[in-house]
Formats: sequence, C-alpha cells, structure tokens
Amino acid sequence: MTYTFLQHYWWFIVSLLGAILVFLLFVQGANSVARSLGYTEEGKRLVYNSTGRKWEFTFTTLVTFGGAFFASFPLFYSTSFGGAYWLWMVILFTFVLQAVSYEFQNKIGNFLGPKTFQFFLTLNGIVGPLLLGGAVATFFEGSNFLIAKDNLVDAEAITPIISRWANASHGLDALLNPWVVVFGFAVVFLARVLGILYVMNNVNDEDIRSRGSVRLIGAAVPFVLLFVAYLVHLLLKDGYAYTAEGVVYMEPYKYLTNFVDMWYLAVILLAGVVLVLFGIGKTVVSKSYIGGIWPAGIGTVLTVLALLLCAAWNNTAYYPSTADLQSSLTIVNSCSSEFTLRTMFYVSFLVPFVLAYIVYAWRAIDSKKLDKEEIKGDHAY
Repeated sequence: MTYTFLQHYWWFIVSLLGAILVFLLFVQGANSVARSLGYTEEGKRLVYNSTGRKWEFTFTTLVTFGGAFFASFPLFYSTSFGGAYWLWMVILFTFVLQAVSYEFQNKIGNFLGPKTFQFFLTLNGIVGPLLLGGAVATFFEGSNFLIAKDNLVDAEAITPIISRWANASHGLDALLNPWVVVFGFAVVFLARVLGILYVMNNVNDEDIRSRGSVRLIGAAVPFVLLFVAYLVHLLLKDGYAYTAEGVVYMEPYKYLTNFVDMWYLAVILLAGVVLVLFGIGKTVVSKSYIGGIWPAGIGTVLTVLALLLCAAWNNTAYYPSTADLQSSLTIVNSCSSEFTLRTMFYVSFLVPFVLAYIVYAWRAIDSKKLDKEEIKGDHAY
C-alpha cells in the first residue's frame, strides 16, 4: 500500500462522494419545478413533502464531501474553500435557506407567508446545482489562484499564507467562463430530470405523474444538449498534465487521452450515459413506468465518477491555476501525509456501514408512497 496508491484511493473516495452528491441534487431539481409539477397548492405540498424527506441526505453528503477533501487534500480545501469563499458561501447560504424553508413555510405564525419560503426553495433548486456544477467545471477549466508554499518557511513573509485568490471576486469569476456556465446549467437540468423522476416514483398522484412526463421532456432536452456540448469540448480541449518532477504543462487532447489510456473510465462513462437516457426514455414512452429514478440515478453516479477520476488520475492536474500554471494542484502536491492517508484508509472501512444505514433509512422513509392524506398529518411540511 504505497503513498501513490493512497493518493489515488482517496481521490476515488472524494469523487464517489461528489458523484453521490450530484445524484442527491434531485431534491433541488424537484423543488425548482414544484410549481409546474404540482400545479395546485395541494400538488405543490405533495412535491415539497416528497423532497422534504430527503433534503438531509443531500446536505449531509455535501458536508461529508467537504470534510473528505479537507482530510485528504487539504491544500485544495484551503485554496478553493478559503479562496473562492464567495462561491461556496452562496452555495451554503442557499442550502441553509432550504432547511429553514422546509420547517417554516406552513408553520403557524409565519408572517412572511408560505410563498416566500417556497421561493427560497426554488432559489436553492436553481442556484445550488448551478454553482456546484460550476465548481466541478473548474476542475477542467481552471481557477484564478496562486500557491506559494515557501511562505511557510520564509521568515520575511508578512503572513504564512500558502494560497490566495488572484483577484477580488473570490470564485465568482469562474462564471465568466462560458463553458463553466454551460456545465453548471447542465447540472441544473440534470437535477430537474432526477427530481421529476423521483417525485413520479415517490408520490402516488396521477395528476403529478401525468404532468411529470411532459415536464421531463422539457428538462431532458436542454440537459442532453448542454452535456453533449460540454463533453465534446472537454475531449477536444487542451488539458493540464504534469511530469514526474511535478512540472505542469498543457497537453493537447489530455482528457481524451485519459479516457483512452484508462479505457475502463470510458466504459463507466458510457454505461452511465446509457442508464440516464434509459431512465428518461422509458419513463416518457411508458405511462405505467415510474422507476426511472433508479437507472438514471445510478447512471448519474457512474458518469460523474468517471469525469472526476479523469480530472485527476493519469498525471492530470485536477485543480488548474489560470493565474500561474505551476500553482495548479495535483493529487501529489496537495495531499495529506502518508501517515494521515494510511490512517484514514482504515477508517474508510466504516463507509459501507454508513451507506447501509442510509439505504435502510431511505427504504423505511419510502415504505409507503406519499399521498394527499399524509400531507394532512402533523409532520407534513
């Protein structure tokens, strides 16, 4: 179990958590179309109560994803979460609004009215996936930061700060890159696709299910167009590679080369895309089929996992710097010590038990399909 193996292993763990997080964005996706999907006040409450059962999974996975990055690749954590703090603060703020909105939208004494909190849920449903998708796109497009490790040992340095953002926008400048925006909106529409599929499966209401098929087409078409456009761009663009000595350089068709060299990632990517399209297509074609969330969800995890692994494995800089090429982060120059990674390797054996508990809790929550009678209870959102 070498240091190199541990670096690759922990990038796999982080990538898996990121892929699961993208799948769980179905909560945000469903909330963003709740008004058109539910249509009536009763229908909207059905949608919000359906997603309200699962929002904790999304938020917890987001926090776990950040924690895993902090423990295994602390230089990325300090650079992105510390430097691009406006981007991450907006993301976290919308998620906090989401949590508050679920609890207070229909509480007695809510002087703001339910529509205000429903607007916050819609805001989180659009802004959350857009900015998270944009953050993932920076793994391929780069960000504007500088790394100066010498500050730790430089007695003349004013402050021992290793990384800093190269401009005052602190992460929001990423949205000026049109390809970051393209990928961000691809994630927005993917979240809507998954959200519609989940609600159709989880809510026992024929009106919502019939409208869901139509809304699904409206979300799936822009998602496919945006995703295909970005994937073609990714495979044809120059990528950020590094030598054995750690020197970062631009390599033509780097990400296409990665998928050729690591053919198994290409297989995973293709399988994921096929599963997503199958889940969408069968739901649209078959009026009685309501299980599209499962092939589409598994396909989402596989697709995102393949993309994130392609961003860092095979001597690829996973967090490129557009301000200074040699400041780009790799799994070699940004990871924790071998002792830390090795210790966490054994701790990671607990992950299957956590996943088993999530599956158990999920099945227990969804043991009965949500219907109009249930939203009249004391625990309804």
